[in-house]
Amino acid sequence: MSTATYTVKGMTCGHCVSSVKEEVSEVPGVTNVEVDLATGLLTVDSDASVDPAKIVAAVEEAGYEVANQS
Repeated sequence: MSTATYTVKGMTCGHCVSSVKEEVSEVPGVTNVEVDLATGLLTVDSDASVDPAKIVAAVEEAGYEVANQS
């Protein structure tokens, strides 16, 4: 199991959180997604290593921007 964290910019409400969570959850290999509106922190759990570019693309599909990842 692998866990990665990202900081998402632009989220302002619960709907924003839901949009990001929904898009990232659809990335193959992702098993769990947690989003903290207050901090902008996105935590992604996966069975195996997931290409960070796919996570960034999913966040952008939801309409937001990844500020950084760790």
